[in-house]
Amino acid sequence: MERFYRKNSIYAFLVVALFIAGCDSEGEKTSTTNYDTLNVMATAYNSTEAQTKKGSVGVAAWGDTLKPGMKAIAISRDLLDSGLSHNTRVKIEGLEGTFLVKDKMNKRWTNKIDIYMGLNEEKARNWGKQEVAIYIPEEGMEE
Repeated sequence: MERFYRKNSIYAFLVVALFIAGCDSEGEKTSTTNYDTLNVMATAYNSTEAQTKKGSVGVAAWGDTLKPGMKAIAISRDLLDSGLSHNTRVKIEGLEGTFLVKDKMNKRWTNKIDIYMGLNEEKARNWGKQEVAIYIPEEGMEE
């Protein structure tokens, strides 16, 4: 019986050790997702009549309704050829969290994203125009 407990204790230790090895210093599971990187120009926009198509404030190009607090971006249409499409998850250099592609920009823009900032026009103005890296999960590796 002692041999049974010793053998199971060793298995339990190995399981815990493997779990800890896959965690970061705060005990959270680490991501093994590989990302493609794109450098783009980034501006910001809001759900206001002046910044959107008349009569459709908050309605994005794919029909999603944007609401303050959402982490969403609009992309220039040329980025559709770079692996971005509706609901693709991206990380943006300098910003926390993951953003979803929810909108498309006017055809005149290229290599650009527009970060949705709800109704906070001051926050959007303070963001201004910045070149940033965006990180796109490699195909088949989406989180």
